[in-house]
Amino acid sequence: MRILIVEDEKYIAEAIAQVLKQNYYTVDLAQDGEYGLDCALSNIYDMIVLDIMLPKKEGITVLKELRQDGIKTPVILLTARDQTEEKVYGLDCGADDYLPKPFHTDELLARLRALSRRPLELNHQGIQSFGDVQFNPHTLLLVCGTNEVILPIKEAQLLELLIYRKNTVVSKEQIIEKLWGYDSEAEDNHVEIHVSLLRKKISQLKSNLVIRTIRGAGYLLQDGKGGE
Repeated sequence: MRILIVEDEKYIAEAIAQVLKQNYYTVDLAQDGEYGLDCALSNIYDMIVLDIMLPKKEGITVLKELRQDGIKTPVILLTARDQTEEKVYGLDCGADDYLPKPFHTDELLARLRALSRRPLELNHQGIQSFGDVQFNPHTLLLVCGTNEVILPIKEAQLLELLIYRKNTVVSKEQIIEKLWGYDSEAEDNHVEIHVSLLRKKISQLKSNLVIRTIRGAGYLLQDGKGGE
């Protein structure tokens, strides 16, 4: 799991990063809001730890711009204990959790685990389009031209994740965490089976979409003809 920490107090950021790395997380650091926003907009992170008080661009502004840009990555806000109004406002702006300073790293780890256990929720806000296909999250209907197929729930969730991360490599670990949850017993072969089934559905529709296998890294959804 890859985590972005946006925190301007260097010693706090480095301490958090050290603990997370010891727990097998991949960690990137940003020390101001503008750089943090640029990193987060890359949409490569599974979780963001975001301080409210930041130079160049405040954390709440970063959060609002992320959500306005369609970035759904879970965000944990770091707040001061007396910032009750900002905590509430932050949650209303799209934060998934908050952690008051000072905090114990065990609590941060627990909150990260709790957020990562949430299975991927299908987007019910409208039709999703990529390449020559359209996917309806309400009906799980995948359409390409005059061809259509209704996807089983896991294949629908997999497709939505790949569309959400289109043109970005998604690892098997990320797929397991998003589709089955952090503590699930799902293994790599579960992912391989569902990727294979989804590929067959896409082929049946005669779509140009390709789910490429990036050896040793994961899967990449692209628009274009050709094989892996």
